[in-house]
Amino acid sequence: MSNLEEIHYRVLNAANIDELKEIYKDWADAYDHDLINELGYVAPATTVNEFQSFLPNTQATILDAGCGTGLVGALLNEKGYQVIDGLDLSPEMLEKAKEKQVYRDLIQADLTASLDLPDNQYDAVISVGAFTCAHVGPEAFNELLRITKPGGYICFSVRNSSWEEDQYHLKMTVLEREGRWKRLKADTANYIEREGSQCKVCVYQTI
Repeated sequence: MSNLEEIHYRVLNAANIDELKEIYKDWADAYDHDLINELGYVAPATTVNEFQSFLPNTQATILDAGCGTGLVGALLNEKGYQVIDGLDLSPEMLEKAKEKQVYRDLIQADLTASLDLPDNQYDAVISVGAFTCAHVGPEAFNELLRITKPGGYICFSVRNSSWEEDQYHLKMTVLEREGRWKRLKADTANYIEREGSQCKVCVYQTI
């Protein structure tokens, strides 16, 4: 197993939040190169394209939830979006995101806990790579809904291997039945090309 394969395995099998933070601390410097150039991480580009198709307003206030090193923020910036905040668990990953100079604000926080953010704060939330093995579970949808304005959008990827196992689809259905949001799209797309993994790219509108 190569060093990259070992890191990737550890990330997907972390036992807890503290272990995950340590892994990302070690990986932050090489993260962009490893994921994009070595592994073929295409989910950010696919998800941002879907996001743009539903919310073309480049003045919208956006939270990049689980922003990591800022891959999604950089893609949004390339498409003209100007008011983007980033939130991530790892201080080291946030430092890398800061270097991209595309975020209005960067917030260190745990998506599995309550967020210190006001209700109805954002026009939209985008999250790529957070809803996956050993990362953020479906319970986080409640907080994302709380901080998104009524009529806003929540766009996210869910790794296919976690879709059923962690019951994301059940939580999403419950929230729709409760009248919290409505599904606009949930399509299968490539996630990481080198490993042949796929994800669901979902777009919901808040109610």
